Amino acid sequence: MKLPRIMLAAPASGSGKTLITCGILKALVNRGYRTASFKCGPDYIDPMFHSRVIGTRSGNLDTFFTGSEITRYLFGKAAGEAQISVVEGVMGYYDGLAGISTKASSADVAGTLDIPVVLIVNCRGLSISLLPLLQGFLEFEKPSHIRGVILNRVSGGMYPDLKRLAEERFPLKVLGYVPALEDFKLESRHLGLVLPGEVEALQEKLDKLAARLEETLDLDAFLAMADSAPDLEYEAPRIPVLKNPGSVTVAVAEDEAFCFTYRDNLQLLKEMGARLVNFSPLHDRELPKGIQGLILSGGYPELHAKALSENTSMRDSVFRAVCGGLPCIAECGGFLYLHRMLEGADKEYYPMAGVLDARAYQRDRLTRFGYVTLEALTEQMLLEKGEEIRGHEFHYWESESCGSSMRAKKPLRKRNWMCVHGRDTLYAGFPHLFFYSNPRAAWKFLKKCEAVSCLY
Repeated sequence: MKLPRIMLAAPASGSGKTLITCGILKALVNRGYRTASFKCGPDYIDPMFHSRVIGTRSGNLDTFFTGSEITRYLFGKAAGEAQISVVEGVMGYYDGLAGISTKASSADVAGTLDIPVVLIVNCRGLSISLLPLLQGFLEFEKPSHIRGVILNRVSGGMYPDLKRLAEERFPLKVLGYVPALEDFKLESRHLGLVLPGEVEALQEKLDKLAARLEETLDLDAFLAMADSAPDLEYEAPRIPVLKNPGSVTVAVAEDEAFCFTYRDNLQLLKEMGARLVNFSPLHDRELPKGIQGLILSGGYPELHAKALSENTSMRDSVFRAVCGGLPCIAECGGFLYLHRMLEGADKEYYPMAGVLDARAYQRDRLTRFGYVTLEALTEQMLLEKGEEIRGHEFHYWESESCGSSMRAKKPLRKRNWMCVHGRDTLYAGFPHLFFYSNPRAAWKFLKKCEAVSCLY
């Protein structure tokens, strides 16, 4: 298929990728383009910013989670509905697994999708040293797929000389510059950027950012570069479908406290025949009626611990349902919510749903983070004994009882540890799962849902 596409990458984190990506997305939307967006890697928050711009859910592209064929399929399925697709890279362009491999890096995704790449270079404190930096990125791997450059934090006076020097020496097009934008910054906290809903007057700021980029970037050349991408071949995988699609209803937590859910996980469940309904553990009084399954997504329950605790009717509803056999997937933040007690960000302990008789508490550093392959040590709801699924961990909170039904193994490293409460109707643990790394897990979950009586 002809799928106009382009990637925005950088030499390192902190180069301005997300800010510039959001500004370009907004400019494209303002021009009337039907736009799709994606984020390389397992990040949840950057795609949430993309989604606020384009008005539809953004996706993740991760070649640790999925092989090349599934990665192309997930991209092509969404890109086929758009006029242009913009992919934001992760970390430095070549940074991949375990910090020692280019596998699962932005460069790996670029090769998988055969996509033109625009390198965003933070030029603060940099002038002609830009040239050896570009030379290194172009020559480190071939083909590099790097076709263009955007110079960030550059003055309008210095830009023409840097553009001339770069284009004279390298087969690149410099697509413009971005001056220092002191009036628009994306703040961070312990799990990454603050959420889009917490940025005051976000849409107004995005419009101002887009207008600024229209002045300093050559967006027509950007569009032409995206349009030059070669045709992309992909094939839809075969997946099982319920005999009666829509007959199984799964409730999905979705609010300020529970918002880390992969778009493709939800899409896979729907394509298998599930009916998904959103609910809020913060604001609703009980679980939705007529459900046969429950997904408690990750997020920030620690920031809302007091409000979650005060919603006693919801806590009781979740306790009765999960302990009564309602199939439940609870990842990271959802796992914390199932505890007896949770230490909030304010250092106070609050009662939670009480499904797990343990406390969850705050640490002063990242406890475990990065990619994991999970091996089932027992027969359980999602996996048979010995079966594997891939995911990732990233959390500052710890539990007195992390579980022992799975072994988490770090890729390219020897480190491993026990985790997850895996039972006949429960997955509860810190690892976030990506269903397309083992679609059988999603199917087993739905079949388990189908087998239980409607509890609500």
